[in-house]
Amino acid sequence: MHFPHQDAAGVRLIAYDTLGSTNAEALTLARGGEAGPLWVTAARQTAGRGRRGNAWTSEPGNLYASLLLTDAVPPGKAPELCFVAALALHDAVGEAIPHLRAKLKVKWPNDLLLDGAKFAGILIEAETTQGSSPAVVIGFGVNCAHHPGDTPYPATDLAACGAAVTPEALLARLSGAMQARLEQWDSGAGFAATRADWLTRAAGIGGDIIVRVANRELTGKFETLDRIGRLMLRLPAGTLEAITVGEVFAPASAQRTP
Repeated sequence: MHFPHQDAAGVRLIAYDTLGSTNAEALTLARGGEAGPLWVTAARQTAGRGRRGNAWTSEPGNLYASLLLTDAVPPGKAPELCFVAALALHDAVGEAIPHLRAKLKVKWPNDLLLDGAKFAGILIEAETTQGSSPAVVIGFGVNCAHHPGDTPYPATDLAACGAAVTPEALLARLSGAMQARLEQWDSGAGFAATRADWLTRAAGIGGDIIVRVANRELTGKFETLDRIGRLMLRLPAGTLEAITVGEVFAPASAQRTP
C-alpha cells in the first residue's frame, strides 16, 4: 500500500508500507518519466542494499527514504552528492536531537557516526533515462529504533543513545535540510563550500585510518579531501594517495572485521 498525496517540507512524497528498495522504486519511477524532486519512503524494505552490494537490514522503526533528482545534477557531478547528502543528514539529526549534535561525525564519504558507531548510511545511484539528464537517487538509511549486530563497523541507533525520534519526524527535517544543502552546492558550483563544511564534521581527520579498496588495504593518515572529494591518504613512506572509492575504518575497528 502506498499513500501518494503527501509532501516532505514541500517536496512530493510517496510513502509505502513495504518495498523491496526505495532506491529501486525511485529509479523505476524515473524510467517511467518521473522527473522529481520526489521522496520515496517505506516503513520496511525487503531488499535494502548499501554500497558495494552490501545488504542493509530494513526492519520497521528506522528511516528508509530516497530522493529522486534529475535536472539538478549536471553530468559528472553526481559523486559530489555524497557530501551534500551527508551534511543534510548531519543537519537534520542535529536539529531533531540537539543534545547529540556534538557527538555526530561523518565518515568518508557519507556514513554518519554517533560516538564513533555507525547509525546511518547513504547510497547514491544514477542512470541515464530517455531524457537528457541522468536520474540520480539519494538513498538514506537511518537507525532510529534498532540496529544490526555483528557488523564490520561498530553500529548503534538513536534510541539506544537515548534519543526518541520517529522516521516521519526525521524525514521532515531531512527534506528541508536537503533543499538547503542542494542550494549551497548549486549543481556543483558551490562544492568548495560543501567540502569545507564536510571537513569540519569529519571523523578521523589528521589521524591514522585503514582504507579498504578493491583487493587491497592501505594504512595511513587521513590528511584532507582534495577539490573533487577524494580522500587524501598519507602513506607511511610519505607519499600521498588519492582514494576515490573505498571503505574507511579506524585501526581498532578494522581489527574486529573478518
